[in-house]
Amino acid sequence: MAAPEKPAAKKAFALRLDPAVHAAIERLAGAELRSANAEIEVLLREALKARGIEVGQSAKPRRGRPPKS
Repeated sequence: MAAPEKPAAKKAFALRLDPAVHAAIERLAGAELRSANAEIEVLLREALKARGIEVGQSAKPRRGRPPKS
């Protein structure tokens, strides 16, 4: 029997930003009650959409207790 598939984890990587850009993202994120990371993801998705590239939403990880085996 095959193991159940795990949802894809978010890809972590280092991103070097100009301090002024980072400060602007922090201000925007604070105004929209998001983390800077979430705000960067929103901005990237908007930029891709503006260029005609649709990116689907990945499956969210299951929360809560794992099922009893």
